[in-house]
Amino acid sequence: MALPDHRVISIQSHVVSGYVGNKSAVFPMQVLGYEVDAVNSVQLCSHTGYKHFQGQVLNDSDLKTLFEGLKLNDIHRYSHLLTGYVGSESFLYEVIRTVKELKEANASITYVCDPVLGDAGQFYVPKELMPIYRDQLLPLADIITPNQFEAELLSGVTITDQESALKALGILHDKGVATVVLSSYESGNEDSLVTLASTRKGNEKRVCRLEFPRMNCIFTGTGDLLSALLLVWTDKHPDNLLLACEKALSTMQAVLKRTLESAQALAGPGNMPSPAQRELRLINCKNVIENPPTLVQGKYLDL
Repeated sequence: MALPDHRVISIQSHVVSGYVGNKSAVFPMQVLGYEVDAVNSVQLCSHTGYKHFQGQVLNDSDLKTLFEGLKLNDIHRYSHLLTGYVGSESFLYEVIRTVKELKEANASITYVCDPVLGDAGQFYVPKELMPIYRDQLLPLADIITPNQFEAELLSGVTITDQESALKALGILHDKGVATVVLSSYESGNEDSLVTLASTRKGNEKRVCRLEFPRMNCIFTGTGDLLSALLLVWTDKHPDNLLLACEKALSTMQAVLKRTLESAQALAGPGNMPSPAQRELRLINCKNVIENPPTLVQGKYLDL
């Protein structure tokens, strides 16, 4: 069977209402011309920021059954793999087995791993998942997209400035990852956040830095969206990590700006938007996703 140029299998969470996990990642990839097959590690009525959330959790045997079906039909050859939220050790081990089989089916597959562990010092998943990610899954990945908390956990480095952030990226490269994108870290400027992206080929290493405004709102699904956008734009610009990051982050800024404006209008003057009002306005931003405005620009660092 001939391999499609842009065929993605995305393994992460799903919500019936709202935009996190696959609901946040699949639509943008499809809009940008990628076929996406979604495997939902969990299916919840809404994300966990709501007062009530409930649903079903896929277990390791469920994932194994689904993937075996794809193999039996000889439709398990993909150009890209994206993984995100996984809630249990057994499921994560099955993800590792699935990654290895996908690589056997297509040795040139690009694997983008968002190592979802938590944020701002708080775990979203059992702590036991961290060493599994660090020691077993990261060495299989081509691109990883940790936030500051996750990068600190996986590297063992506390990130306080650019120097310590670069040290953390170097340790993650040493685990076998070609491209590491630190999605954001505290720059010391309360009005902005910084993304550092590093790629290493042999002895050659390039790092780019991008700074963008911090918005006064708590959003969900942003990491899932960013990983999906980086999958696409690093594929479209394989030799220009800075441009890929500029397009991904510019899209993010446009989506978040439109989301915040809509949320504030719905909440009314002086009121804090509810979780439902803060859901990403992805459908409304279809044109932005297809043609990202230039809202974020960065530069390569002299190392």
